[in-house]
Amino acid sequence: MEFVGPLTLAVVGSRRPRDLLWVALAAVGVGLLGLERGHITLPGVLFALLAGAAWAAYILLSAQTGRRWPGLDGLAVASVVATLLLTPLVLHVGTSRLGDGRIVVLGAAVGILSSVIPYSCELVALRSLRPAVFSILMSLEPAAAALAGIVVLGEFLAPVQWLAMACVVVASVGATRSRSVIAEPVPG
Repeated sequence: MEFVGPLTLAVVGSRRPRDLLWVALAAVGVGLLGLERGHITLPGVLFALLAGAAWAAYILLSAQTGRRWPGLDGLAVASVVATLLLTPLVLHVGTSRLGDGRIVVLGAAVGILSSVIPYSCELVALRSLRPAVFSILMSLEPAAAALAGIVVLGEFLAPVQWLAMACVVVASVGATRSRSVIAEPVPG
């Protein structure tokens, strides 16, 4: 349900009826991946919708940051601001282990692998893709997680889950092949 925001952004940013086909196909795929019996609560639904709205805001704000700041300067500023905002919480919660060099190195590695590298790639992509297309590409994340589950955990997919992944992959390929590029990349 957290992909409601990005997929809504994709619908709003659609320029042609064919774009809506890719959004619908991605939505079907994400829906099929999440098709399991479970207990749904109102707070859970509201938090999922809030997460979707946050994802949509992230996409739009990252696209603006990429257009306004050269290189990765915008990401660097955002990372410094986030660090400054989180530092008081970290100091309050766990100062005893912060002196351990191994913890500092592991924390830096996690920060680089989980934030700096992915956000840098997304910022670069958002410079050349419309936010609507990027939103559809985000629907690949559950499919990638499912593949990681196969490789890392040995969890195998049911036929409906394979169908879901096929829907998401076809939607992503279709969306990126529909001349959705803002500007051609500058030859390096």
